[in-house]
Amino acid sequence: MMIASLLKGRALAPLAAFALGLFLAQGARALSLGPDEFVAARQVTCILAQDALGYLGEDAFNTLLDGALENFDDGQGDVIYAKALGYFDGLMFGIPAGDDALVSERLRAYNQSQACSGLVVSNYRL
Repeated sequence: MMIASLLKGRALAPLAAFALGLFLAQGARALSLGPDEFVAARQVTCILAQDALGYLGEDAFNTLLDGALENFDDGQGDVIYAKALGYFDGLMFGIPAGDDALVSERLRAYNQSQACSGLVVSNYRL
């Protein structure tokens, strides 16, 4: 009886490994972006930069974010938002923690770059 249990476990191990590999491949595919998703992630990154700079109020942020993600289902929107957060995090790479001036400078430069030009309009009010 014990040998039969071990054999069953061995027979299931390759199947479990295959299923796990298939699941991980699906997850990796879900995190890759097509051209439309890439444009949306870039838009969301610009929105995040403008929000961090204080250019957007809550309503403007939500309106712009909803507009950038309106053509995608919730799952796609989550992946796009996660990618945008990754891009945003990459903008901060190499900046010492607590250097607010350098953070603001980097965000302003990105907001004024070709990556954000024409994608998002700032709603900054003095």
